[in-house]
Amino acid sequence: MARLNRYFVVNQPQHVIQRGNNRAPIFADAQDYQFYKECLFDACKQHSLAIHA
Repeated sequence: MARLNRYFVVNQPQHVIQRGNNRAPIFADAQDYQFYKECLFDACKQHSLAIHA
């Protein structure tokens, strides 16, 4: 069964969690983490979003 849609409230911060399947690590080394940060920052810039933490 598919997950239900999440609530979205305009101008309300969202709590986002990133983790692997079965909570497995998603970063094998520092390069993986750096690549993830670059992609995240690019997406935030493209969609006019802010990262607070």
